[in-house]
Amino acid sequence: MINMEFKRKLPTPEEVMSMYPLSESLARQKAHNDEEIQKVFRGESDKFILVIGPCSADREDAVLDYISRLRGVQEQVKDKIIIIPRIYTNKPRTTGAGYKGMLHQTDPNGSPNMLKGLIAIRKVHIKALEQTGFSGADEMLYPENHRYLGDILSYVAVGARSVENQQHRLTASGLDLPVGMKNPTSGDLSVMINAITAAQNGHTFEYGGWEVASKGNALAHAVLRGYVNQYGQSHANYHYEDLILLCQAYSESGLKNPAVIVDVNHANSGKKWWEQPRIAKEILHSMRHSPEVNGLVKGLMIESYLEDGCQKAEEGIYGKSITDPCLGWEKTRRLILEIADLR
Repeated sequence: MINMEFKRKLPTPEEVMSMYPLSESLARQKAHNDEEIQKVFRGESDKFILVIGPCSADREDAVLDYISRLRGVQEQVKDKIIIIPRIYTNKPRTTGAGYKGMLHQTDPNGSPNMLKGLIAIRKVHIKALEQTGFSGADEMLYPENHRYLGDILSYVAVGARSVENQQHRLTASGLDLPVGMKNPTSGDLSVMINAITAAQNGHTFEYGGWEVASKGNALAHAVLRGYVNQYGQSHANYHYEDLILLCQAYSESGLKNPAVIVDVNHANSGKKWWEQPRIAKEILHSMRHSPEVNGLVKGLMIESYLEDGCQKAEEGIYGKSITDPCLGWEKTRRLILEIADLR
């Protein structure tokens, strides 16, 4: 006997995309964004990428408010920085408990409803593109759900708990956009390198009820996010020595387009959100110190929202994270401008 209730049949990606299609003008804008971003990962542009935004996209109004503010700052730094807003609509949970993102709950205090969620996440990504010109980043928590957003996203992250999973690796191999493969929570760089290797090569596998053949994704790359030791203590891996080790791992791997995005929160900050600016500046210093590191580091991942810190969902403070703590807007704006000055 199956120990689950089949609550409702969900619409296919094709059905949701037909209900909420991307217009020709938005598709052109997304294609322009893609080309600018992908030139960085191919080594054809020296612009610096910032994948930046809330830990989780918990409510549409605050997320769009935040992204509209990013637009203004982007115009100020457009010669040096490419901003990709984090619009993370599904969230992994260490124990399975807690808010799992807009996909599960369009209202963080409401009951789960994934039918509403599938529609809500497509709408928020489309509205971000319509209102700001930004095509965003999202985490690929459920590989088969990527198709609901595949025509809108410009960047995909595979999280530390998912990076060892074969379906995530193989799905990444069939995408035509940059996919960041995070180091696992253990910090083992070989696991991350193996994931990138799998993603950069073609495979035959089952996907969405089909036998599919992928061609390999040359834009799959590393994301360093720190790690946790056997005692549950956070350890960073953003320091100069860590970046040199990753340079060496890449040189021995034969991988295409060596690249890393460094996550300045999570275990790299010990979730001390206020440390993110300091960590960002240390990474930039390492880049100035070593041409090899400078060539490898393509950008940063920053957790940022309208208000500093985090809250419980029931507190209801507008623009304050209900998952991991984030850097508030004024500190974010200042940090982006400082990064541009240091580039």
